Amino acid sequence: MEVDQLRYFLRVAERGNFTRAAEELMISQPALSRSIQKLEEELGQPVFERKTRSVALTEAGKLLQSRAQQVLTLLADTKAEISDDGQSGQIRVGAIPTIAPFFLPDLLRQFSAEFPKASLIVQEDTTDHLLKRCTQGEIDLAIIALPVPAKYLEVEELFEEELFLVLPPDHPLVEKPQIRLNDIKSYPFVLLDEAHCLSDNIVSFCRQRSFHPVAVEQTSQLAMVQELVSLSHGISMIPQMARRLDKTDRRVYRSISGNRPTRKIAVVWNPYRFQSRLLLEFRKRLHEYSQTQCSLK
Repeated sequence: MEVDQLRYFLRVAERGNFTRAAEELMISQPALSRSIQKLEEELGQPVFERKTRSVALTEAGKLLQSRAQQVLTLLADTKAEISDDGQSGQIRVGAIPTIAPFFLPDLLRQFSAEFPKASLIVQEDTTDHLLKRCTQGEIDLAIIALPVPAKYLEVEELFEEELFLVLPPDHPLVEKPQIRLNDIKSYPFVLLDEAHCLSDNIVSFCRQRSFHPVAVEQTSQLAMVQELVSLSHGISMIPQMARRLDKTDRRVYRSISGNRPTRKIAVVWNPYRFQSRLLLEFRKRLHEYSQTQCSLK
């Protein structure tokens, strides 16, 4: 049984499809199929139940999935521990799409300048996928918005940021000296789709104050939310870190008076994985950098 066989098996198990797994592994589908077949021959029974367009784990496959993850995690941690010099190595950082492009670039530049031998890999994904990857050891840490169902993961809150109301320049609310929540109840919203937790933050805030925002449009990119607002398709709420980088005059940002909407940003990691000195240094710099974000407007 070879390490690559276990890695290939886990990818097929995760994707439920040989074709998609082969594409991601960058090998041919026949080569992947032969590898899994040899694995099944060695085990003496199938690990997948083949269907027309997908595969499902057999009972033997479910057991192998758990053990294969443990084996690969142990090997990766052993390699990392042996080569840990505090200066070189790979750090795999995950972040949700409403954080990654607005928060990470300066932090990554600063860390790379201080640790030039380090390799930083960023993976942008939804919260659920990042938590799963963190649990399985596919990434070293994830930067996400609270709350999260972080079972078996360590969670550290980094900072809290305001969610700003964003309006087109000709919107009637722009002229109001103060905008309260009651003022926006009748206006349609442009929101991210349900896969993004920012929409949950916005809807939850509004529901707690007895109204449900009506979403006339949903999109998968925060930049598209901003553009649709500029085109007067609706209003929305945008995180402070995104508002700070938006220099256009085609949108107007305003704070909501009273109890302002916010979101809490946190970092999560798997405490059962080996924590290299380089990773600990990155977490330290992440915490320090986060403190500077609290004071920026």
